[in-house]
Amino acid sequence: MLCDLRLRAAAVLSALVVGVSACGGSQPASEPDPDDPGIGHIHGLGIDSADNALYVAGHYGLFKINSAETAERVAGRINDYMGFTIVGPKTFLASGHPGDPNATSPHLGLIRTTDAGHTWTTVSEGGKADFHALQAAGDHLYGYDSQSARVKASTDQGRSWTNGAQESVIDLAANGADPVRLYATTPDGLRVSTNGGQDFAPVEGAPLLSHVDSPAKDLLIGPDAEGVIRSSTDGGRTWQTGGRLPGQAAAFTAVDGKHLLAAMEDGTVYESRNGGQDFSVVFRPALR
Repeated sequence: MLCDLRLRAAAVLSALVVGVSACGGSQPASEPDPDDPGIGHIHGLGIDSADNALYVAGHYGLFKINSAETAERVAGRINDYMGFTIVGPKTFLASGHPGDPNATSPHLGLIRTTDAGHTWTTVSEGGKADFHALQAAGDHLYGYDSQSARVKASTDQGRSWTNGAQESVIDLAANGADPVRLYATTPDGLRVSTNGGQDFAPVEGAPLLSHVDSPAKDLLIGPDAEGVIRSSTDGGRTWQTGGRLPGQAAAFTAVDGKHLLAAMEDGTVYESRNGGQDFSVVFRPALR
């Protein structure tokens, strides 16, 4: 029975990898404007510590959530932000594809903003890399480049990269207290690297997670393929079961050990303030 359950869950996660690689599809718009493409598939979430605002990185731009019903596309820019993370006040890192059909390359590489998404500069890999996952951990930065199917590591804020292992990565997690310890969710289960992503090994006994985050040393938390929140306080040796999301998460972020954010395939964003024991809706796209 356990094998059957893992096979079914693996099939669900495999479908997620295919969906992410295809960069997602269109979802209902944030406002009922027939000329606006809406947010699209949500790839990333985060809270800007400058003003505690919630940001959503989607297929059709970066959005600041103003209320449970309204989202503002930052700078009116329609880029597909496949990878996204907030690393400081008004300071975000992202990757993906330009919205301009006349762009010279379909790949943004690593880009950075210090004004909450109003302007961006290319840090590295412009025209080459498409990072579908970005994870900062102290002075380390990790990315999963879908173009090479490699985990990459940087110790100079993304200006240069070292190639790591080839893996089918959905999400990455690391913590600055132990920055060379890197976790990856994959269709085959949770994997861990103890050498900064150079190679990975299975985390024995871990649940099959769709996403994972590590907001503190040895703390791992994320939803499984059915949306159930699973957590470990000992680096993955033992696991606890929390509350449940209404379905498989499209994106997940742990702001800290208690404050969790998750986006569903329909664009609805849920928030937990008690470590995933229960969730409430903080944003729901308007129906057309």
